[in-house]
Amino acid sequence: MITTGFAQGTGRIVIDRPDKANALTEAMLRDLTAGFDDLAARDDLRAVILTGRGAVFSAGADLADARNGLAVSPEWERLSARVASMPCLTIAALNGTAAGGSLGMVLACDLRLAVPQAKFFYPVMRLGFLPRPGDPERLTALIGPARARMILMAGQKIPADEALAWGLVDRLVPAEDLLDTAEAMATDALGASREHVVAIKSLIR
Repeated sequence: MITTGFAQGTGRIVIDRPDKANALTEAMLRDLTAGFDDLAARDDLRAVILTGRGAVFSAGADLADARNGLAVSPEWERLSARVASMPCLTIAALNGTAAGGSLGMVLACDLRLAVPQAKFFYPVMRLGFLPRPGDPERLTALIGPARARMILMAGQKIPADEALAWGLVDRLVPAEDLLDTAEAMATDALGASREHVVAIKSLIR
């Protein structure tokens, strides 16, 4: 359900459960974190592309697991923290809608590309859960407190063009060009040393 790959300095992590809209189980969260851990240990890593299979990036928590406590699992925060601390450029190549807790790892990436059909929402108010602690902080840093409230408190579904205008995503890309565009954005990092990539990343807060 989670596939990983590596070629020429770039790692790729794919959420691969398209028949369930890439809904995440606790085991999948652990596998995602482990995938990032494995890539981070490589001295030749310069970039990671995170994406999904099918028409949806991720619907968030699998409903069956959510009823059994997944919505408040520490695995969400552990995954987002792992993504945020990666010693490389991280690019979320969003092949479709990102919902609920799946936004955490997306917000923790350095760059976000999305297809024009994507939507973004995080229905914690309606469902009676709190967002994981790092998510509101990263969301507010990107789009400001009022717009963060639009998503977290007013439950708004933000279409891709509006997300682009807000700064929630950095570029809209047709689906057929999504991964090629992500790989092109990693080109400069691939030509640099690991230390240089980490140094520049550390200067941007």
